[in-house]
Parts: sequence; C-alpha cells; structure tokens
Amino acid sequence: MTDTIVRDHPDNAADFVANDARAHWHDQSLWFVRSKRDKMAATLPEWEQLRQKASEIKLHTMSRLGDYLEEFERNAIKLGAKVYWARTPAEHNEIVLGIIQQHQAKKVVKSKSMLTEECHLNPYLERHGIAVTDTDLGEWIVQLRDEPPSHIVMPAIHIKKEEIGELFHEHLGTEKGATDPPYLVTAARKKLREQFLGADIGITGVNFAIAETGGFVVCTNEGNADLGVSLPKVHIACMGIEKLIPRLADLSIFLRLLGRSATGQPITTYSSHFHGPMAGGEMHIVLVDNGRSDILGSPEFRRSLNCIRCGACMNTCPVYRRSGGHSYQTTVPGPIGSILAPSRDAATYSTLPFACSLCGSCSDVCPVKIDLHTQLLTWRKEIAVRKLLPWTKRMGMALAGRVLGTPWLYRTAGWLGRKMLPILPRFLVYNGLNPWGKQRELPPMPRQSFRELYAKQRKRTLND
Repeated sequence: MTDTIVRDHPDNAADFVANDARAHWHDQSLWFVRSKRDKMAATLPEWEQLRQKASEIKLHTMSRLGDYLEEFERNAIKLGAKVYWARTPAEHNEIVLGIIQQHQAKKVVKSKSMLTEECHLNPYLERHGIAVTDTDLGEWIVQLRDEPPSHIVMPAIHIKKEEIGELFHEHLGTEKGATDPPYLVTAARKKLREQFLGADIGITGVNFAIAETGGFVVCTNEGNADLGVSLPKVHIACMGIEKLIPRLADLSIFLRLLGRSATGQPITTYSSHFHGPMAGGEMHIVLVDNGRSDILGSPEFRRSLNCIRCGACMNTCPVYRRSGGHSYQTTVPGPIGSILAPSRDAATYSTLPFACSLCGSCSDVCPVKIDLHTQLLTWRKEIAVRKLLPWTKRMGMALAGRVLGTPWLYRTAGWLGRKMLPILPRFLVYNGLNPWGKQRELPPMPRQSFRELYAKQRKRTLND
C-alpha cells in the first residue's frame, strides 16, 4: 500500500461527491445496512437493556484497565500463550516481524484486523520480504487494489461488482466483463485456499479478550480466521488494549449486540474462541497501546474506548455515507474515527470533528452508548483552543458571532436577506465564494421575520 499525503476532509469529500452516481449508490448501500440493524434491534425487547449493560461493563473495564490487562496476561500465559506489550505501531510491527523471522517464515495469512491496518503492518512486512495475504474477501479486494479499507466492517463497500470483475480478470484470470457474484467469489475462494495451504503463520485481530480466562474471541462471517490459524502452527493475535472485557459471562451481551449493529444479523457466522495454542503449536498475543492510554486519561474522550468496532455509526452518518471512508484518511473513519484520529494527531486531523452534522444519529445507534456527537462537539472546541482552525473558519465564526451578538445588526442582516437575496442574480449567490451552495439551494426567503409575525399575532390576540 502506497503512502499518501493527508489532505483535509472537505477536499477529499469533494473528490468523492464529484462522481454523483457513486455517491448516491454508496449512501443507499449503507442506509440499507442501517435499516437492517433497526429491524434486527426491534426483534429484541431487551435491546436497550443490552446497550446499557454493555456500556456499564466497558466503563467499569476502563476504570480498572491496568488490573484487567495484567489479569488477562497471567491467565493467557497459564494457557500457554506468549504475551507482548507494544507502546507504538513501530514496536508492534517489530514484535510481529521478530516472531516471523524466528520461525524463518515467508508466507503469512491474515484475517481482518483494524489494529494491523492502524499499524500499517502489511507494507512493513512486505518491505522485509514477507508475503502477506489478507484473507477476508473485502480486505483482499482492497489489498489487490493497493488501497486501504473504506469501512471497518465492509472494507470494499465503495467498490462496484463491475470493478471487482475487472480486478479479478487482471489478477486471477477470470472472464473479462464477468460480474456474477457467485462466479467471482468461487474464483477468489480457489485462490485464497492456495494461500491458506501454503502459509507458515496465521495472524488475526481480536474482537473481545476475556481477563477472567486469558482467552479471546475473533468474529468473522467467512471463517477465514479459523482456517488461517488452523493450518499453520503459529498464531499471532494483535489486540488493542481496549478490547478487554472482565468475565466470560459478559461476552454474550457483546456478541448479541455486535452482529445486529454491524450488519443486521443475529450473530456473526463464526464467533471463534481461542484459549491457548493448538497442540504442538504456538500462540503469540501482542497488546498495543498507540495512544489509548492518553485517551483513557482524558475525561472528555475516555468513553470512545468503549467502541466495539461494529461500524453502526458509519452506516447511519449522513456525512460518512455521502463522502466515503477514504475521505477521512484514517484507519477508523466516520464518527468514531473523527474522535480517535484527533486524539492521536489533532493538527493532522483537525477537520474531522467538523465532518459532522451533529444530528446525534451515531449516538443513537451505538451499541455501547458512546456519546459520539457530544465528543465531536467537544473536539471542535478543543481544535479552536489549540488554534488549529483555518483562518477562513475563524473569520467566519467571528463575523457570525458579531452579527448574532448585536441585535440591530442581526435585524439588519435578516432584513437584507429577506429583501435582497430573492432579487439578486444567481451568479452573485452561487459562486466560488459560497462553497456551501455547491450542492445546496437556499430555501425560499420568508416575507416577514419572526419578530414581525410575533408582533402581529400579539396585536391580534390583544384585540380579541
């Protein structure tokens, strides 16, 4: 995957919406998944109780994260696993490479793992001569296209089947112009099976780790994680430290929430439990911080660590649906990504908290009840405090503040808007100085202000 220069979200979004047909198709596809989520949630009378319980469990876990991590490490070691701690992506990648080189391995199969995407593990290993194959179909598709995932659950949601057909024709030799999904999936399955059979090491992510047992769970819909660590004798599991839950009894709550929130299904097809290495094999668990401890120490943003990576906030977000995941240029896009990315690098990702309508839909669907829109609003204030707002926004807000804070100026501006805008030539209203109007039309101007209407109504009431 090639390195890219991080651009501001509005610039990337403008590129995405330039293809109007794709933007609408992307929007509708994600809303379809959101609708499935709503239908599935409605089948459980206890849905809100599950959300509340999951939120409480995660809040409790974060309040004692250090203790639970040490408990998890002790129990995982008792089961025969080796546990490593990494502060940064660089440390994580060095640890993984060291394990691979220790076994003189050259071929690795990897199931979907947003943490390894966050650490840019694939290009790192490839630079050291290791062949890495992502075995989740969507991840493999974007890997073949040399691009990052655009969604944490549906990594290739931005790609049409016609494009996949051309991609497979180029890389797999399928029939040119083929778009039949079963045909394309069969071709992918055949090629991926070869990678599974030839792999030396299997790498997975971790959806949930249980402190009480030292085991962990990987959730997939394709079974690729199971196959990827069943054939090779070495299993490397890469895990963000926030993926912990205290007890095995807690797991069922999250499994009931995850599948329904992510794709609108009762449960992921495979919820695979790993408790130590297979007979004659090895298990290595790499625990990664990468700024999570800093977020944990922030009262404003600590709740973002509750995230279980279901993607529901992305499926519902009107900005994400219409701007695409790549416009965020961060591993986790959408509302939750717009909180996490500035937490690590506020200067680089200063525009992301503004990629939000503050509609609150993300908070409404979050299975662990993270107050996402509130945190995004808080980040906007923080961006301003750190003086990271561009001058255009600062000037605009200063002008708006002056108008809204000066009654006579506010009344004058309203009068001018009502009287002048309807008669101005269109080019004076919709031009390069009005980026808001590129895809929007101003509503019809009211003939009277609220003050005028109120005065008339009050006079009428008094006369009656």
